[in-house]
This record gives sequence, structure tokens and C-alpha cells, in this order.
Amino acid sequence: MGVVKFGTDGWRGIIADDFTYANVRVAASAIAHYVLKQEDASHGVCIGYDTRFGSKSFAKVVAEVLSNAGIPVQLANGITPTPALSYAVRERGAAGGVMITSSHNPAEWNGVKYKASYGGSGKPSIISAIEGYLDEPLDLAPAAGRIEEVDFNADYIAAITKFVDLDAIKASGYKFLIDTMYGAGRGVIAGIFTKAGIPFVEMRNEINPAFPGINPEPILPHIKATQVKVVEEKCDAAFVTDGDADRIGAVDENGNVVDAHKIFSILLKWLLDRKGWPGDVTRAFNTTKMLDRIAAKYGRTLHEHGIGFKYVCDLMLEKEILIGGEESGGVGISKHLPERDGLLNSLLLANVMAEEKKTLGELVAALQEEFGEHQYDRIDMHITEDLKQSAIARAKAGVSEIAGLKVLKTETLDGIKFFLENPACAGKPNAAETWLLLRASGTEPLLRVYCESCSVESVAQVLAAAKAFVLSGASA
Repeated sequence: MGVVKFGTDGWRGIIADDFTYANVRVAASAIAHYVLKQEDASHGVCIGYDTRFGSKSFAKVVAEVLSNAGIPVQLANGITPTPALSYAVRERGAAGGVMITSSHNPAEWNGVKYKASYGGSGKPSIISAIEGYLDEPLDLAPAAGRIEEVDFNADYIAAITKFVDLDAIKASGYKFLIDTMYGAGRGVIAGIFTKAGIPFVEMRNEINPAFPGINPEPILPHIKATQVKVVEEKCDAAFVTDGDADRIGAVDENGNVVDAHKIFSILLKWLLDRKGWPGDVTRAFNTTKMLDRIAAKYGRTLHEHGIGFKYVCDLMLEKEILIGGEESGGVGISKHLPERDGLLNSLLLANVMAEEKKTLGELVAALQEEFGEHQYDRIDMHITEDLKQSAIARAKAGVSEIAGLKVLKTETLDGIKFFLENPACAGKPNAAETWLLLRASGTEPLLRVYCESCSVESVAQVLAAAKAFVLSGASA
């Protein structure tokens, strides 16, 4: 097998290094084999692409490979958000979909995502099957499949528009900042708000494949400019979408970052309060336990699972799930799609603000007043493979205290999570549990360290101690 390897959400590589036309053809050939052998290839494949360097031409290469194998292709006629591509796959009854994107990665990266017929990321069994065809030569079909250029965005925009109450958002008088981070979400919410007469300001909406000064990931430090702009423009909230618009970030009216955990919690509470839709709740191992408290209050079952949206998607296909999500800003609502959707979630946040008559900052304050203060942060440690493995081995061997706080228990669903006894939280009503999670990347020398606690200070204290713990292995 060569350099093409499909992970949980497809294959990514560095443009001109391993992400080349030749290797994209290898990936496309494997997808063609899978569609021909395990799907109804006559239903065709939808192909979309984002704003990255070369994405359109890479999409055309994939289209040519599939067409030459006899598979009909519907190729996007313009830049397409990932959730719009997923929506098209399901609504058009396609055999599958291919999205050319590298999501939130730096500018030098690009990638190939595979979307299954149900309109979400391919299950592990599907991705494994595709990988199994990577080394198989692909025969030319007697007749090429038709390549048709289509607009995937219009139907998708109509669908997410119907999902929210634009009249209520307009009547609220709130003004919004829309930051699309030079990504595929450009113009979508702006177009919806313009037609509805909702005041907004849009930033970083031009096409710039260099993503100057940032990675298109809606977290700090990449949204520092958003924090400044939301205050300057006197907006009541800022909504931020990543490179392919399937993830969301937010900033309140005072320039404070509203992390993905609080976005998820606000949406969950509103769906239960206002909509009353049926279904369980899912969350990844590294997300806030505030979600557990909200689910319990409303008598909903909560499923905790491994890290990655594929677990949310799997549960949505197996059970009645209301909403599911992950730490990195990917939240999906099954009435829409078994898929992350940063654009829909931006509109929904505006809808919540309008119906609750609260700015985004006020919504966060009300949430924490009812369910307790939950603060969170994450550090990404780019360290050697040896140091990464040493840290994991020492953590697994047993740790009795971290930052002077006693370890009460550990969990190992995905990484190693320590629950800590924290006297600083004891006096706070409904205080968050203090937990720390170490999780090693399986593909690079990277260790992610996550923490939730009852205060910003407590989170910083625990993360500093965890960092010291990891680095102490260098002198061992």
C-alpha cells in the first residue's frame, strides 16, 4: 500500500508532497471499486470541493476516474460546504459522495472525504472496504459515466432555512458577525440573512487558499480577529465556521469565546425546552459533562462514545438520536442529517437567541447558573513519538495525584481520563467535576490534553501540571 490511507473521515495529505494528482487517482480508484462492488453504481456519485488550493481540479480528477469506470457523476459547479454535499447525496439518492477538503487543517493540506448514501461519513466498515481496494487496478468501462455539473447549494440552503424561524430572528433586532474563515461557508448565511433582512457583518469571506495568518479552525488563536470585530461592530454574537463549514465556533457580544461544549449545551437545552423532539443524546468522551446534567433533567438517555463524529453517525443510524456531537465543534441533529453542520448550527444559535431574548453571552450565563459553572480548555503538545508513548505508559501505570489533586478514578474509553478531587470546586453550587484527559494521536507525534473544571483558574492549574507530567518523561 502506498501513501494513501483512509482514516476515520477520509485521506489527507500535503499538497504536492503526497497529495498529488497521481495519489488522488489512487484514492478515487479505490472509491470506484467500492461503489461498483458494494453499492448501486447506477445511482451515481456526487462530488464537491472547498476553497483550498487545487480543490476544483482535484475534484475533476476524481470525476474522471469514476466516469471512466462507468459511474455517473454529479460534479459541483462551485464551492460547496461539506454538509451541502452530504445533503445532496441523501436527497438525490446517490450511491455515495466525495468531498475534496482538508477541513480545518493548515493551508498546505488537502484531502478526500467519502460520504455514504445516508448523507454522512462512511462507517468504519465502509472506509475499511475502500482501503482494501487501494492496490487494485481499475478497468475502463465499455461506456463512460456521464459527468454533469450541478448546484448542490440551493437545495441545501432551502433546507436549513426551513429549519429555523427567520422572522423571529429578524424581529429580535440582534446583529450578527459571520466569520467563514476563507472557507466553503462563504456567502451562505450572509445570503440567508440578506434575504430575510437580518442585520449582519461578514468577515474573511473572500477566497484565499493561503488562509493568511490562521488555520481555518474556529478556535483560538485563529479567532482572535473575530473577538475584536464582534465588539467593534457592536454585534450580539459571532458565528464561525471552519474550512468546509461542518464545524462551528462562536464569540459572544463582549468578545469572549464560547466553546463548542457550551454551543452544544445551548442547542440541546433549547431543543428539549422549545421543540420537545424525541430521541437520545450522544457525546464524545472529551466533551462536557454538563450535557449529562441537561439530559438527566429532561429524562433523556445519554450515550458516551469514542472521539470522532463517526460514532455519532453510527448511533444516529442505529437508534433514535436527537442530537450528538464532539469537542471540536461538530454537532449533528438527526432530523436534518447524520452529519456535522456548522452553518445550520449557526442559524440555530441565532434562533435560540431570538426566542429566549438573550444575547449569546446571556445564554451562556443562564446555562451556567442553572447547570453549574463548567470551564474547559485543551492543549496540543507536539512532542516526539518516544515522549508521547512514555507519557501514555506512565499514565496507564497509575497516577495518584495531579496538580496536588487526588485521583478519584480513571476511565479509558478513548485515551486516559482522570477524575480529580478538587476542594476549590466543593463550595460552588452544582460545580463541574474536574477531569483531565490524555489522548495520543495515532498518526502523528501529537498528544492532546483536555480538562474541564469549575473555574478557568482550576483548568489552567490542572493543564499546567499535566504538561509538566508529560515533559518529565524527557529526563527519565
